[in-house]
Order: sequence, then structure tokens, then C-alpha cells
Amino acid sequence: MKETDQLIFSEDKDNYLPVFNRYKIVLDHGNGVYAWDNNGKKYIDFLGGIAVNVLGHNYQPLVQAVAEQAGKLIHCSNLYYTQPQADAASKLVKLSGLGKAFFGNSGAEANEGAIKIARKYAHNISPDKSQIITAWDSFHGRTIATLTATGQPHYHEGVGPLPEGFDYVHYNDIDELEAMMSDKTAAVMLETIQGEGGVHTPEGDYLKKVRALCDKYQALLIFDEIQAGIGRSGKFFAYEKYGVKPDIVTLAKGLAGGVPIGAFIVTDEVAKAFKPGDHGTTFGGNPLACAAANVVLETVPQAEFLKQVEEVGDYFKGKLEALMKKYPALIKEVRGTGLILGAELSGPEHGRDIVNGCLEKGAIINCTAGKVLRFIPPLIITKEQVDEVMGILDEVMSQYA
Repeated sequence: MKETDQLIFSEDKDNYLPVFNRYKIVLDHGNGVYAWDNNGKKYIDFLGGIAVNVLGHNYQPLVQAVAEQAGKLIHCSNLYYTQPQADAASKLVKLSGLGKAFFGNSGAEANEGAIKIARKYAHNISPDKSQIITAWDSFHGRTIATLTATGQPHYHEGVGPLPEGFDYVHYNDIDELEAMMSDKTAAVMLETIQGEGGVHTPEGDYLKKVRALCDKYQALLIFDEIQAGIGRSGKFFAYEKYGVKPDIVTLAKGLAGGVPIGAFIVTDEVAKAFKPGDHGTTFGGNPLACAAANVVLETVPQAEFLKQVEEVGDYFKGKLEALMKKYPALIKEVRGTGLILGAELSGPEHGRDIVNGCLEKGAIINCTAGKVLRFIPPLIITKEQVDEVMGILDEVMSQYA
């Protein structure tokens, strides 16, 4: 027998650390791009677990792969080999064109590994080579090191002292980056597309110039694709869209379609910085998570799948731009590519109200950076489902026009 919403809210209040500003619904199950709450109300999900449920809810090949693997082996130590892990690593190396992959449990863990191996590699060049440069408005995780890498000062408050050696520049400002870099720079770490910071895409040949500066100073280029990767941009890796190849790329979120996993992939040269014992994990790369990841890695990279993401993404962006023309006092700018899109509002006063209004009418969307409506739905959405959400969004926005 299901518990009532009020009982669940009460249990949560009494027992769960209060770190989330939750919406007052209890989600129970889903299918495709739709989810149902505890009371049977249906929602169209254009948040996708924050870019996680790339194949939607209850995707049967994923469900079957997880069930079959759970019936064989859920976990074993990384002291032993498993086929799901070997297969997933092989797929990622082939897709990325890099050299070696490592699995963790989350995006923060993937970024921790990337920072660690970058420093280890740099120290082999010079013990003074340790600076990590990231971008303002970035988001790289909630561990102490990845929190420090995150260029949003409010996340740093009250948890110091923070690790040394991190500096920040404005995204898309190549002159500021060049002035910051030196022979002491170990790595430049950027989200290929900034997600949590408000859906900011690289302008012109910015990323190519970053690559050139990294080469000049023997610094590694790390792309955080935890949100922008796994096909979300219309390419499997977003960096493919901009013609730039990193030394390290990090992934998580959609990599296993909802099962917790993280990964970082490095060139063969960078991989030499680690030897046995230098890194490890208990749960990372376990056979259950890797079995799920293999379904995603067999599905999303298909040319027709990615083409659909691009086509629906272009259609969706066009609809958002039309809404901006209809409500110019409400929407300041539409940004993004593929199915990582943002509509920046003119101010922060209506963001959460619009999200709540859409929720009441059966659409799950998100507001990030205070005033950016962010759309990171399952990659399987159709143009008809875009129209469904846009109709709800239009209706809600009309109240504030």
C-alpha cells in the first residue's frame, strides 16, 4: 500500500538532510518521456532527471540489461575483471579517440579523477606545475576539490579552507585566459557547454584557441561533458561539434541512463601518469552500472539517433525563439544546441513561479542560475512533445506578460 504524499513529506522532513528545495510532488513511475506521481497525475518530463534519463523512463532494453545483470553479478571488486566493464571502456575509448577510461560513481568523482591525474602528469614535468584554471559560472561537482573548481563563489562559503591552485577566467574570453596561463599551468578545465551556469555555448573558435594555449604551455585540456555529453549536443561528445579534442574528458549523468556512474577518459600519454595503486574505487565500474552503460553506448551514438536529436533540438530552439518574440519583456535570450537549451528571463523574479506553473499543468522543467529556464529532456523526445511543452509554457508565461 502506497503512503500518502503528506506522510512521505513528513518522513523526509524528519529524517533527510534538508539540502534540496523540493517541489511538492512524489514521483512514482514513468514511461518514455512521461512520469506519474503518487496520485496518478501525468507529467511530461523535460528535465530528464537533470540530463540523466537520456533514453527516457522504463526503456525496456535498459530495464532488461539491468535485470539480467542483477541476476548474475551486481558487484565485485575491481581486483577482478568483468565483461560489462571491459566492453564499456572499449566503447568509450573508441568513441572518444582517446586512450584509457576509468569508471567512478558520479560526475564529481569523474572530475576529481581528472584533476588528480592532470596534477600527477604535470608534476612529472615540473613540481611547480599545479595551477588548474576553470571558468566563472562553471559547475564541476560538490566534493571539496570539484567545489573549488566550480567558479561560483556562493558554493565556497562556509566550507574553507579550500584546496589551493585553482584560478578562474570568464568563459569565452580568450585574452583573459592567455593572461592567466603560464608554465605553472597544469590544466584548463572547461565545460564544453556550461549547463548549470545557464547554458552558455562556446563562441566562434574559442575552444580551438584554448587548445592552442594549452599546447603552448604544456597544459592539459580537460572537457567536463557530464551534462553536455552522451549525445545531448547532437554529437556524442559535444567537443566533436567544435572540432577540438581534449586530453581528458569527463562523463556521468546520462552515461548509464539513470544508473549511477561516472567516467574520465584520457590520452595514452596522460594515462602513463598513473601506475597501480595511484587511484581506485570500490563501486566504480561495477557490472550492474556498466551493463546499463553498454545499452546507452550501443544506442545513442547511432547516426540516426543523433540526427534526430539535432533535428528536434533545432525545432525546439526555434519554438523558444518564437516565444521570445511573443514575450520580449519576459525572455531576454535563447541559447544552446541540440537538447541542452536555455531561455534566459529578463530577471529572476518569475523563474520558480514559471516552473511551478508548468508543474501544475503537467510539465516538468527547470530554472538554473536564478533566471534561466533550462531544458535537458530525454533524447527521445519528438516534435509533437516539444509542442506539448511549449503550449503549457506559453499558457503559463501569458500570466506574467
